[in-house]
Amino acid sequence: MSDKNQIPREEGIDHSLSLMREGYMYILNRRQSFHSNIFETRLLGKKAICMVGNEAAEIFYDSEKFKRKNAAPNRAVQTLFGKNGVQALDGQDHKHRKKMFMSIMSPKELQNLTSITNIQWENALNKWEQMDKIILYEEVKEIMCRTACHWAGVPLEESAVRKLTQDLAAMFESPAAVGPNHWLGRNARNNVEKWIGELVDKVREGEVNPPENTALHQFSWHRDLEGNLLDNKTAAVEVINILRPIVAIAIFINFTALAVHHHPEERKKLESRDEKYAQMFVQEVRRFYPFFPFVVALVKKDFIWNDYKFEEGTLTLLDLYGTNHDPETWENPDVFSPDRFAEWEGSPFGFIPQGGGDYFMGHRCAGEWVTIEVMKVSLDYLANRMKYEVPNQDLSYSMVSIPSIPHSKVVLENVKRKL
Repeated sequence: MSDKNQIPREEGIDHSLSLMREGYMYILNRRQSFHSNIFETRLLGKKAICMVGNEAAEIFYDSEKFKRKNAAPNRAVQTLFGKNGVQALDGQDHKHRKKMFMSIMSPKELQNLTSITNIQWENALNKWEQMDKIILYEEVKEIMCRTACHWAGVPLEESAVRKLTQDLAAMFESPAAVGPNHWLGRNARNNVEKWIGELVDKVREGEVNPPENTALHQFSWHRDLEGNLLDNKTAAVEVINILRPIVAIAIFINFTALAVHHHPEERKKLESRDEKYAQMFVQEVRRFYPFFPFVVALVKKDFIWNDYKFEEGTLTLLDLYGTNHDPETWENPDVFSPDRFAEWEGSPFGFIPQGGGDYFMGHRCAGEWVTIEVMKVSLDYLANRMKYEVPNQDLSYSMVSIPSIPHSKVVLENVKRKL
């Protein structure tokens, strides 16, 4: 019962185009046709295994069975992740680097982040009150860029805000793109890495002095397991691994606005400012709407799981969106219902909008706490602190485009502060 051919297999030479055409639904569509949480296909000219669900996530995040080094396609490395970042490390190197990230995620620093986010929303609201209409996605990316730089200790001139916002966004808006948009993302990463690398040098030379508990300070002075400082390019990649994901929270915030608009009965509950309910609402936004479609790894060594044989070196994809919509884990997964989190016990593998597993030891996103805190502040503004009109527009979103964003980017009119 250990023949690899028992994994259902998609026939054909290569299905990379199908993956791009079907986006978030690629793995789910085949899961339904194969009636299986696992299947084999061919992507980028190589055999690949696709998996979905709680059990699959648990095995995928077993560092004895899978490794991240050299797993991500080069186009994603050149835009989204950067070279030699924490996502591509394994073993003790990964644990040590991850500890560096977790060092800036203390309750005190998260509270500081919340305060910064509030200030940036207040400043934005002052500006929006003078405008007839705003395009929320574009505006919130800028709020997030300002927030990220302030929190990370990265000095940012007012004249550079728009360009940096565009560059950081291009990194996560372009990995699945082809042609000019992909090269836009690569060029953006090169520009920001060069700038942050120069800042790292200035920190080490004493010309720039960010607060000690910030990412720019901590990452500039971080030493690897051999006791060496990171080279300035790798340090820059890791600082960007703080900035870029915070700007990407704009996607979740746009979907938060959509949820508030589409579910007025839930909005009424938010008026109580109940902290627990706000957290439930935010978690349901993260579960329900598409964010990142899947994560990749390579089989570290041959093993057998559920009578299926996994061979060393095989590219493996774990479906994040599909796992968050898995009917084996979630009741009525395609219904938006924050109440499902009222008694939720927090499985690290069934709810994985930003990856699964353990924060400190595994590959679960260190910024997940950051995302939740920033989203809670943003939700309070969208539901309680401002009045606005939502004119007729195309609020639908694609399950093919990665990342998915409402087509109109959520246009708001007559924005005013609630008194």
